[in-house]
Amino acid sequence: MIKQKYVDEYIQLYREGKVKFNKEREQLVEYLGRDIITRDDLYFDDEMIENCIKFGEKWYFPMQPFQRFLIAFIFLFHKDNGTAFYRKFLWMLGRGGGKNGLISVIAHFLISELHGVKEYNISVIANSEDQAKTSVEEVGKTVKREPTLLKYFKPTVTEVRSKKTDSIFKFRTSNGNTKDGLRDGAVVFDELHQFLSNADVKVHISGLGKKKNPREFYIGTDGYVREGFLDKMKEQANKVLTGKSRPNSLFPFICKLNDESEVDEPDNWELANPMLSEPRSDYAQGLFSAIREEYYDLVDDPSNREEFMTKRMNLPVTDLERSVAKWEEIAATNQPLPDLSGRECIGCLDFAQIKDFASVGLVFKYGDKIPFITHSFARKEFVDKYYGYSNNQVESKQKFAPIKEWEEMGLLTVLDEDMINFEHIVNWFVNARMKYGIKKIVGDNYRMEMLKPMLEAVGFEVEVIRRPESIHGLLAPRIEMYFAKEMFVWGDNPLMRWYTNNVLVSIKKDGSKVYGKKDQVRRKTDGFQCLVHGLYRIEEVYDGSINDSLDALSALNF
Repeated sequence: MIKQKYVDEYIQLYREGKVKFNKEREQLVEYLGRDIITRDDLYFDDEMIENCIKFGEKWYFPMQPFQRFLIAFIFLFHKDNGTAFYRKFLWMLGRGGGKNGLISVIAHFLISELHGVKEYNISVIANSEDQAKTSVEEVGKTVKREPTLLKYFKPTVTEVRSKKTDSIFKFRTSNGNTKDGLRDGAVVFDELHQFLSNADVKVHISGLGKKKNPREFYIGTDGYVREGFLDKMKEQANKVLTGKSRPNSLFPFICKLNDESEVDEPDNWELANPMLSEPRSDYAQGLFSAIREEYYDLVDDPSNREEFMTKRMNLPVTDLERSVAKWEEIAATNQPLPDLSGRECIGCLDFAQIKDFASVGLVFKYGDKIPFITHSFARKEFVDKYYGYSNNQVESKQKFAPIKEWEEMGLLTVLDEDMINFEHIVNWFVNARMKYGIKKIVGDNYRMEMLKPMLEAVGFEVEVIRRPESIHGLLAPRIEMYFAKEMFVWGDNPLMRWYTNNVLVSIKKDGSKVYGKKDQVRRKTDGFQCLVHGLYRIEEVYDGSINDSLDALSALNF
């Protein structure tokens, strides 16, 4: 059993009901008791912890219990070799929780002689220069206004250098040309939700390991992009907390509301922001007042609720007047596809632009489920330009779509053509007909004047929807029900989930809904629109195998 007073202090505050913990922090306490503090091969370096806290309180601000708690685990070591137990730290909490201030203290301390590691360089990475330099500028300003610190540190516009250890604290942007700069001892990724892929992170941590006890800090609030790097980090955090992963693969400190309904009680706001726990500092009281004003403003302007819940409460919610379904409902489509061989289905397609994307699909009935098999075609020039397909690099302003990864999964085909050839569409349905009973193919009017004759020439019945938007309002209640009851079955299809999450729902004056796009260029919706076309005639599909019907017929005695 190992003990550390600041760790014990924070956990005791929770157990005595003096601070409120959300589910993830409750799990953290269980995880620590189960996998960490019961060990005898680890130790907290109490002297280093005290020095770091005193350093922060002398030059920056009074430390809150949760900040002392977090600092303690940075200096948890193996007894046998003195190496740090944790390399990766995930800190997620609501905006205003002091993440950058705490990182400023920790980074400043780690480059100092109090830490005592020569050339322990630290880079802070963010998508924008303004965000990346926040902590570096704070440390620089602190040094400049304190004559004592100027004896030991040299601040410039872009970095702070320790004169004793020759360690540098520097900022970099994730999409800049400085990725091959320092051989870092630690790297800080600020506003983690903005990192688009694992590739964006890997390039910045490639220099770690040259110094003893390398560390990675991932800090920020949640964001709007789903299935990106942040969601994968949250999945890893859940595995650690539930004992399904290596105990030291990540130290997860996640503060958020457990449920959207908790936002209406201000006493619950500390679930998302531990800075708001009583007793509050002057800063915390001012923060609480600011959050309360924003909350009251939602009465007059409810359109800001999504931003407030995501950034202040660290709980992304779905505005159902703008989105097709909650993300949890979209994610629930990841159910294994059943064996649909020989079953009747409706073929469907969406082919709005011959120079970017096209989607084809088959919609089935299977008991109380609605399985959907789909494939997409994309032009190489388009996915190179907007998603960095050929070099896997994207600008921060672009929505990330891992086209190559989806291609490797067999979900789409990238075509190096001037336009998407109609024959790809026709051939896909011809091949599908060998396994499934395609009753008819449904598509909108936009490209069907050319495709319809080609499909009919190979024996398909084709139905053209003259006014696609007219069926959206008709189908919307059914689509909402399918999502709510988790009836959609798409298999593991992140491309289809991406399509669906990109759909913008608009409500017309008559109250009917129309499915459009949240972004006219980069956030494609073709696969979802393809599904909508198929659902238009789903009631014509027989729920059963054609082979079963033939067997039943042959068994009859006439």
